[in-house]
Amino acid sequence: MTITQLQYVLAVAEYKNFTLAAEKCFVTQPTLSMQIQKLEEELDIKIFDRNSKPIKLTEVGEQIVHQAKNIINESDRIKDIVDQQKGFIGGNFKLGIIPTITPTLLPMFLTNFINKYPKVNLIIEEYNTEDMMARLRNGLLDAGIAATPLLEPDIKEYTLYYEPFVGYFPNSFRKNKEELTPEDLEINQILLLKDGHCFKNGILNICKNFKTANDKNFEFSSGSFETLIKLSNEGLGVTLLPYLHTLDLNEKNKKNILHFKDPKPSREVSLIFAKSELKLHIIEALRATILGVVKGAITFQDVEIISPKIHKKGIV
Repeated sequence: MTITQLQYVLAVAEYKNFTLAAEKCFVTQPTLSMQIQKLEEELDIKIFDRNSKPIKLTEVGEQIVHQAKNIINESDRIKDIVDQQKGFIGGNFKLGIIPTITPTLLPMFLTNFINKYPKVNLIIEEYNTEDMMARLRNGLLDAGIAATPLLEPDIKEYTLYYEPFVGYFPNSFRKNKEELTPEDLEINQILLLKDGHCFKNGILNICKNFKTANDKNFEFSSGSFETLIKLSNEGLGVTLLPYLHTLDLNEKNKKNILHFKDPKPSREVSLIFAKSELKLHIIEALRATILGVVKGAITFQDVEIISPKIHKKGIV
């Protein structure tokens, strides 16, 4: 039994396809299949049910994959210990980011980080929070950037900054308001991101007004703040935006911005990683780089942290 064989097993378990798993492992499909077959022959069991479409793990295969993850993590820890002892910051580092943070935060720190740590191969992928946590637990991501607190016992959080929610209210909805309070929000007027976005959950957690009647003659949710802004400009509703997103609005659209009164409802943005703390030296370097660039853009102190998880009954 070898570490390489276990890595191949994990790849097939993830992608449920031998050809795709081989591609991700940078080997030929016959090589990967042969190594897994050797492992199955050594153990005298079948790890995969090859007759199912897509390929599925057998019952014993599920247990083997669980243990293989632990073995791979512990083998990675050995290299991690050596790298930290040598002060080496390099190698592959897989970072997940939720989509509502990517367009504003990533351009702020990415160039600085890759220039300062050229030996790190930063692999960045977008995931929603639930998928990100699953991949952290399975060792498929080294760290993630997400809205917190998540309060998961096996996930650690390094707070990076607090980002206020900001109202986007065209004139027809402003009603002479200069500032917002949560009581001003009417859920049926708010254009929301689609399900799966924790930013949507945050908005629902802020809202105090919950009318059951829906007086809109359309229902719409989007994965794009830009789309929500355009619909709002057409008089179809209001929306809430993350503060950093408002900095890039054109001057015309900035006139539609309404800030909340203090304490401003805000999301906490954190660097999250598995409790195993693998590649902690790179995580620390990433954290320091991000803190160095956001401190000038995010200076709010009087904030109320809004949970990224739904906590009001009856909201869907």
